[in-house]
Amino acid sequence: MTAHVTKKILTRAGIDSERLALNWASAAEAPLYVELITGFTNRIKDLGPLGSIEGLARDEIKSKLSVALAAVENVKLRVQIAKLAQGMRKLNDYSPESVEAEISKKINDTILKVMDKQENIRNEP
Repeated sequence: MTAHVTKKILTRAGIDSERLALNWASAAEAPLYVELITGFTNRIKDLGPLGSIEGLARDEIKSKLSVALAAVENVKLRVQIAKLAQGMRKLNDYSPESVEAEISKKINDTILKVMDKQENIRNEP
């Protein structure tokens, strides 16, 4: 769920969400770990430097990431994420489709509102 929410926030900030990967591999799964790291490294190489595929200048990236950081630090959003996690535990369905549906249904609007508010604060004279 953490990766889904973070990808939503990155996407809203204009950053390609493929720049984030959250995968699990135990210490006993060295070949899987190598595969995950190699795949992610290659993906980042293909995307290029931060901002290149997004068409954003360095200052824009810095501003957008600052807005994203402020959003994830927002108490209202964090409370809603915690409630969403509790609800997901009750459903006991962590499939990507289920997580995406619950995020869309329960916190998408809050993500948009919080980030819009943060952008407006940043753009005030």
